Amino acid sequence: MTSPQLSLTVRHTTSALDSRRGIVRLHPEILDALGLRAWDAVRLTGARASAALAASAPGSSAPGVVLVDDVTMANLGVAEGAEVVVEPCDVTPARGVTVAGSRLARMSLTPHTLRLALLGKVFTVGDAVSLLPQDVAPPPGSDVSAVRGTLSRTVGASWTTELLTITATEPAGPVTVGQATVVSWRGDDVTGDVTGAQTAEGTGAAATTVLPTTEAEHTSPASGAGAPAEPASAPTGPDEAPPPVADLAGAEQAAKRLAEWFDLAFHRPDLLARLGTSARLGVLLSGAEGVGKATLVRSVAHAEDAAVVTLEGPTLAVLEPDAALRRLADAVAAARSAERGSRRGVLLLTDVDTVLPSSQPPPVATVLLDRLRDALAGAEIAVVATTAHPESVDPRLRAVDLLDRELRLGMPDGRTRTEMLNVLLRDIPLEPGVDLGAVAERTPGFVAADLVALRRDAALRAALRQPEGTEPRVSQQDLLEAVGSVRPLSLSTTDTLSTGGITLDDVGDMTEVKQSLTESVLWPLRYPDSFARLGVAPPRGVLVYGPPGNGKTFLVRALAGTGALNVFSVKGAELMDKWVGESERAVRELFGRAAEAAPSLIFLDEVDALAPRRGQSGDSGASDRVVAALLTELDGVEPLRDVVVVAATNRPELVDPALLRPGRLERLIYVPPPDTEARAQILRAGARNTPLAGDVDLDELAASLDGYSAADCAALIREAALAAMRESLDASEVTAQHVARARDAVRPSLDPAQLAELEAYARSR
Repeated sequence: MTSPQLSLTVRHTTSALDSRRGIVRLHPEILDALGLRAWDAVRLTGARASAALAASAPGSSAPGVVLVDDVTMANLGVAEGAEVVVEPCDVTPARGVTVAGSRLARMSLTPHTLRLALLGKVFTVGDAVSLLPQDVAPPPGSDVSAVRGTLSRTVGASWTTELLTITATEPAGPVTVGQATVVSWRGDDVTGDVTGAQTAEGTGAAATTVLPTTEAEHTSPASGAGAPAEPASAPTGPDEAPPPVADLAGAEQAAKRLAEWFDLAFHRPDLLARLGTSARLGVLLSGAEGVGKATLVRSVAHAEDAAVVTLEGPTLAVLEPDAALRRLADAVAAARSAERGSRRGVLLLTDVDTVLPSSQPPPVATVLLDRLRDALAGAEIAVVATTAHPESVDPRLRAVDLLDRELRLGMPDGRTRTEMLNVLLRDIPLEPGVDLGAVAERTPGFVAADLVALRRDAALRAALRQPEGTEPRVSQQDLLEAVGSVRPLSLSTTDTLSTGGITLDDVGDMTEVKQSLTESVLWPLRYPDSFARLGVAPPRGVLVYGPPGNGKTFLVRALAGTGALNVFSVKGAELMDKWVGESERAVRELFGRAAEAAPSLIFLDEVDALAPRRGQSGDSGASDRVVAALLTELDGVEPLRDVVVVAATNRPELVDPALLRPGRLERLIYVPPPDTEARAQILRAGARNTPLAGDVDLDELAASLDGYSAADCAALIREAALAAMRESLDASEVTAQHVARARDAVRPSLDPAQLAELEAYARSR
């Protein structure tokens, strides 16, 4: 019987007590669901698998969260906010453990002291572990205070920051260190047989090398200036081929171009020499988070018989300057060693914007650029750097003698997502009638990594509902429910408007308004071929205006639910910032996120506060700059694709006129106050779950509610129910008397003067 599994969101722990001790915190309900007791071991699976001790989290924490420290996140290969699978695991007492570490630690610590520092911890091969003893729940027989004193005396003041790498264990799998475990440094002769031990695994593609994150770079300043550190070696794992290029749906053109460059640089350098150029190859590959940039490089390199050495940019960025330079030198040497063999070498530098940012680059950036330039000068290796934020990369990296070629991976559209699902679910048993096209339509803004998470979540749902003894199969419902639980990476840092599952069919009356919104917003996204065939550009934006409380936001939610759109909501002056340039940057980032999550809708609520008439505000020009940024994004050099802007206001005359010209918010849609029929429908919708007595006539009531907005009508039903509860908490229905009392409390909110102004504005438009 398989052990229970749960997909949880990673959050960084704020507890210094747990930090770097191999402890994760789970909500008590999660511990019960997994059948765990405090201090049982769990297996966590992110980009890689690791193990840790599980303890109960504070009662205030969310049930769907796992609290981990920075070392555990690095071991899992994930960042805060990512999803990991947590499950119970069996832990075996280790007979032998081999570790690697800095020169200082290796020279200072005996195997006996190492064992005392690792007592009671749970880990797997490839994990980084600290020297901090597991003193939250110390194992029997351990003297934590004595161990801490020994470590402090032998290593010095920096002992708490030292990290070791587990390079081998006997037996393989998650293990714990006990009093009888033989702990040794890698390369030393040890007492005790560690034969057959599991070795550190590489990740990625065939002949792919991933440099370790916690070896040799953690040399303490206490080791003395100029103290040589051991070179970081790169563990290699068994050859595991990456996905074939044919399976890279949506990346065919980029793969073809990269393959051509590899072919010329690796196999036909003489042709380039005859044409007066060199075989040097530096490429900057950009694309959204999780779109598959590193996979593309590994797949194409494997097809061209090249070995890939991966260097993680975020890891490089947190190292000391000397350690970062050593890490880069080791990576270049590993790539060149592949070139000296039978294969060519490719250095893959991921998330290069973290180590070489455009704003305030660190002093070591210049030296790193020089080292990359030297690596490319001899045309011995190719360098490919990836980034999700090409605008944030140091411009010096694009120099002619560095990364002078660029490729971009776009966001997958509906057809591409269908192809990806076909590839991902190719070997998964599916129930008959599964429509992957319908699932793809429900996943706007999803990238390859999101679809992998979708597959995992659907498999978990199928496993949980599958009766024992039957063949497990993933159903259409499993996939659709997983869509709702997987938050795409493009929305991971964004507040989005929840549709609540409503559509335009749930909006009563407003026939003309719904038709206008459908034509302006949904048609351009659903029927782009029709617009192209007729030679017209679809509208880019819509202004919805009307008196307050008449359901403008509700209409936008229904519109997004009908079109299965990602909605980015901004209210009033949320984009305003007193610092020069920050408001414009926020506008650019908003439109950039919407483009990555397309098809999407940007909803600018209270747009009169966000984009007032220019020259009439006293905010040092911040609002004027926001208006200019909005105009630039709406009709700038880079056209909006599959992104529609909907703005809402009850003061349209205050909006800057330039924003309402053709090509911008060119469609103006007036949402009038509800008439008698519309009020009756709103009352029925509000009373759908409220038992009404026979003396309540909603049609008659609606006819008497002149001046009531949609929000007023809904509030009237709620107040009537509260009146019944005040009379008796055992009340089973709402009577006409309760409704009459509610009318005394809920007064009409529509202002006749404002209505007259809005109707005059609508007639003028």
